Amino acid sequence: MPLRARCETPGWGPWSIKKAVIYAHAPASALSQIIALRIHLDDSNSNNGPLRVLPGTHTLGVLTDENLHGCATTVSAVECLVPEGGVLAMSPLLVHSSSKSETQAPRRVLHFEYAASRVMGDGLELAVG
Repeated sequence: MPLRARCETPGWGPWSIKKAVIYAHAPASALSQIIALRIHLDDSNSNNGPLRVLPGTHTLGVLTDENLHGCATTVSAVECLVPEGGVLAMSPLLVHSSSKSETQAPRRVLHFEYAASRVMGDGLELAVG
C-alpha cells in the first residue's frame, strides 16, 4: 500500500520506495478495509487474458506462498468476463491473476482502490494521488 510516511508497525512490510512513494505490504486487517473497482474500457473475454479469481479466498487473509499454492490446486478458478463499460468490484485479499492475451484486442482496465479511511491505524496514513 502507498503510505505518507514509514512507521515501523507490526504486520506491515517489507517496505519499498517507488517513484518517491513509500510502500509496504499490508496485513489483512488493513486490506479488508479496501475495495477495488475495475472499470473495463474494453470487453473482457476468454481470449484476451481476463481476470481469474479463486472464489472465497478473500476470507483467508494474507496467504504465504505455500498456502497460495494449496489454494490454486484445490479451488477452481473463475474467469471474470466483463463487457465494455462494466465494473467489477473485488477485495484485494481475493486471490487473482490474469494471463497474457491470445489476441491483438485491447483489454484496458482502470483500477481504483477505495479505503474506509485514509488512516490505517498506528500512525500509518495512505498516500493519496
